[in-house]
Amino acid sequence: MKPEKEAFLKAKIMSQLFSIVSLGFLSTGDVSAVNMTIPHSLIRGTAGGEAVLSVCYSSVSLDLPVIKWQLQREKSITVVQSIGTDIIGTLRPEYRDRILVFENGTLLLHNLRFTDDGVYDVEISITDDTFTGEGSIVLTVDEPISRPYIHMESSSVLELSENVVLNCSHDNGTRVMYRWFKGGKPQSNETRFWLSPDQKLLTITRVLMADEDVYICTAENPVSNMTSLPLRLTVYRRSSLYIILSTGGIFVLIALVTICACWTPSKKRKDAQRKPLSRFSDLASQSTVSHRDDVLPKFREHNGINAVTSLYILQKKVCYSSLYFIKSI
Repeated sequence: MKPEKEAFLKAKIMSQLFSIVSLGFLSTGDVSAVNMTIPHSLIRGTAGGEAVLSVCYSSVSLDLPVIKWQLQREKSITVVQSIGTDIIGTLRPEYRDRILVFENGTLLLHNLRFTDDGVYDVEISITDDTFTGEGSIVLTVDEPISRPYIHMESSSVLELSENVVLNCSHDNGTRVMYRWFKGGKPQSNETRFWLSPDQKLLTITRVLMADEDVYICTAENPVSNMTSLPLRLTVYRRSSLYIILSTGGIFVLIALVTICACWTPSKKRKDAQRKPLSRFSDLASQSTVSHRDDVLPKFREHNGINAVTSLYILQKKVCYSSLYFIKSI
């Protein structure tokens, strides 16, 4: 009989416990709460634009909800607090004329700033409801990217050159991610190709003829995506003639320019060339003839007999006659 009694008591206790738990669940079902849903937990915003932080709630109460938005920081910042759409108190200076609250609790931010970036917590409570609705939305604020361009020292390189760097640059944009394409195919880290940690720089450690191709870089962030103009890398084959022209030829050219710049004619050679002229000038200075008209060139006849022209003879006779006339006076 004892085992039967014990089994009966156990069944009675279990039924009582079940009824107590059931009553508990039924009682909690009568407790009202705000049920809130968030369609998008991540919102991408553009600087100067606007962002809609959407929420929806449901409640059995007909009272207006108390809505509170906060921005997570080391110490949370109250963005706005309202009863329905009526804002309570005074907004912070950075949020004045930039905020609008909708009846369903949605928050609209105008003229976005980079300081608006962060995690926003929302609470919606109603007086008759025991539990409030809570949720969080992440807002990012970025600047659109300007068109990137590829910068390098020279687009023409010599085969087997080392550490040729291609730099993907841009003027504007935040939170930028880069990608490289060679001949239209994505470029990744390989044996001779090395990408910097942010993938902004593409380095070819040792250039081969196969590296001659068209290179493109793309820059993207949460609000934009831009592609650079294509850049063609030209690779010249390293040959013996090219080496001579590019190395020895340069030194020969420098040597020739230096010689030409420093060369002056020899003084001895100049003196030797000028010496006959100086003899004529000495003879001219030793001449006793004072008038140019009295000096006439003499010529040797073809037969070897000395003679003078008729003009010289005439002039000589006139000279002797003049001397004779003077003496006679």
